[in-house]
Amino acid sequence: MLKKQRLLFFLAILLFSVVSHACSVVYYIDSVTGKIYVANNEDYWYDVDAYIQIVPKSKGELARLWYGWDDFAQGGINESGLFFDGAVTPEQPKIKGSKKIKGNLGDEILASCKTVQEAITFIEERKIALPDAHIMFGDANGNAVVVEWMDGDRKIVPITNNKLIMTNFLLADPSKGNHPCPRYNAIQKNLEALEKNKDSISFLEVANTVGSSVQTPAVDKKGRTGGTLYSTFINISDMELILVYKLDNKKISRLDLQMEFKKPKGRKIELNSL
Repeated sequence: MLKKQRLLFFLAILLFSVVSHACSVVYYIDSVTGKIYVANNEDYWYDVDAYIQIVPKSKGELARLWYGWDDFAQGGINESGLFFDGAVTPEQPKIKGSKKIKGNLGDEILASCKTVQEAITFIEERKIALPDAHIMFGDANGNAVVVEWMDGDRKIVPITNNKLIMTNFLLADPSKGNHPCPRYNAIQKNLEALEKNKDSISFLEVANTVGSSVQTPAVDKKGRTGGTLYSTFINISDMELILVYKLDNKKISRLDLQMEFKKPKGRKIELNSL
């Protein structure tokens, strides 16, 4: 059973109250314990029906969990510890020979791949290239990359110094737009402060590093509210997941992934019911 932890990161946030379709993701390895943690803010419109989808293991497919809406995975993890999440980027010219995404790409990757390298091979074989987004993959072996597409080619940005951060600018060439990014800088600064003052860093402490990058709810000119729709925190090493909905510490889903992936039947968790 998951240990009861209280997420305090919303008490000391920078108020990014701008409606945008953004995302902030960090994959982190504790250099002392070797444990691997992931934290993510999904910034989007508040009126979408977001949910967690858990799919059981079946013949030829891995058990997996993903979160998103409209039958499309925005991020998730499978029983082997392969994690992914995506974020929008400045649009680039379409890469010649690439194919349009059909179906639920994230679910297909989690169902089929156990490692980062297998995920890269998967998208290469299917000639997938996203002109307006990049994808982070991280696994239980400590390997993590951000895959980007620009200048007619695929770029792979690997993890360095035990951490990999992704927001909404192209890491391979920040000059393409959305840079400098205050959310990226805030997460980086928070991690550096932890590493300077502590030998070992806990799951909760890594989770709190993305607190400085949440976007508080704001209404656009058309009256539509947007902001941080949900924040997810995954302990890949111990297979634990915590999801916080709409910056509300009373609306939390805590899951023991090992237990969930052993169940013969899947389930759907509507986030608006938390």
